[in-house]
Amino acid sequence: MNRFAPTVARGIARVTESALGPYQSAVIRIGFAATWLLFLLREYPHRQELYGPDAPWSWDLARQLMASNHAFTVLVWSHSQVWFEAVYALAVLTAALLLVGWRTRAMSVLFMVGVLSLQNRSVFVGDGGDNVLHLMAIYLVFTRCAQVWSLDARRDRLARETHARGDRTGPDRVGPALWAGLGIVLAVATGAGRIDGGVLGGWLTVFWGLWAVQALWWAVGRFARAAEPRILLDVVANLVHNAALMIIMAEACLIYATAGWYKIQGSRWQDGTAVYYPLHLESFSPWPALSDLLSAHGTIVMLVTYGTVLVQVAFPFTLFNRRVKNVLLAAMMTEHAVIAVVLGLPFFSLAMIAADSVFLPTSFLRRLGGRATRARDRLFPGGGREVPGPREPGPGVPEEPEHPHVGFTA
Repeated sequence: MNRFAPTVARGIARVTESALGPYQSAVIRIGFAATWLLFLLREYPHRQELYGPDAPWSWDLARQLMASNHAFTVLVWSHSQVWFEAVYALAVLTAALLLVGWRTRAMSVLFMVGVLSLQNRSVFVGDGGDNVLHLMAIYLVFTRCAQVWSLDARRDRLARETHARGDRTGPDRVGPALWAGLGIVLAVATGAGRIDGGVLGGWLTVFWGLWAVQALWWAVGRFARAAEPRILLDVVANLVHNAALMIIMAEACLIYATAGWYKIQGSRWQDGTAVYYPLHLESFSPWPALSDLLSAHGTIVMLVTYGTVLVQVAFPFTLFNRRVKNVLLAAMMTEHAVIAVVLGLPFFSLAMIAADSVFLPTSFLRRLGGRATRARDRLFPGGGREVPGPREPGPGVPEEPEHPHVGFTA
């Protein structure tokens, strides 16, 4: 028993003292924000048919469905065209701001509101990628995904440098004002009975809970004289972040495992011909000549069919071997890139690649960030320096930078 005590103590210290996977969580934030932003921009000319007040799935039908399944969408609050355009614009804006990591805590909540509002308005127009984005938008709210590669991290670095020079910085006014405005909107919506209480308060409890936690975080940081309350909140935030990151990993593994095992049960996957059929569906053939070229070789079709099943079933079992995991991860990302081009499913592929990014090695992400920084400096000389990140402590997910408060800002 005593032999395992130091290991257990180190494990507890690791999950409480730091928010793990700063680079992985940043890539997830950037990936899903970019996927949603690009989707909204591409579908802007078709937004009325997808989510508008006069969409085929009518506003009245959407209201009836929301009343029965207690899903959340602000688009059933009003049938007004102006309201719809405002919600769509807000979804675009919050996706862009989350992408660059500006006021990430507030933007992650508004990003979730935008995703849920539009997707739940017309639940029958989505695909598997929309389902993944739907879930990840919720999980992102509980992560500290702005530790690196964000404007929040840059602002935190500049504040530390100012403090190190002995200069004083004024209190943050934008964050409290932003959350105060959100609190007013939430109070008005609550008073008007727009948010469904559901079981145990439902979404009403979720939104007020998030607002109350942020208010408590601000109050402790502003008024607490002792360090213990801030340390306690930081530990709780680390635990929530690490739990959310583990859920994201488990979700990705579950998606691949269930997809792989269901494929095994299909006769077309068993005889190696399953990939042939979608290549000849008009809806999934943006490049008919390319589809014909790939499907003309039976050996390639068979190898891709069996390879897809093998990779999906095996991936969850390879997480304990870094080299094998990285090989299969590269194979899956390549497969999704091919699906985006050959089958014309770019946003499904982007969503899956963003979910896969949680397993990318830290060393690779650091090199990628370094190259991006050098490219930026060549294009924009004199730009801000990147926030220094953590070193990878071992085969697991890395620890956060030495300033854990980044990522729980407004």
